[in-house]
Amino acid sequence: MCRSIKTLRNPEMLVTDEDIEAAARQFVRKISGYRKPSKANQKTFDRAVREISRSSRKLLDGLVVRPSA
Repeated sequence: MCRSIKTLRNPEMLVTDEDIEAAARQFVRKISGYRKPSKANQKTFDRAVREISRSSRKLLDGLVVRPSA
């Protein structure tokens, strides 16, 4: 499952919020074991995706990436 998460750290590529959210969703699916959570777990699942997305954006925005030669 996580193998389908693409690397988002790329100086030649604009990383969209949608790309980050998709990676966060894949990560939460892997950790939780749910492809699609039940109604009882949906809010917790969605909150985790939002929190991981925000943290991922902060990480990517803060990295110093040298362009490839």
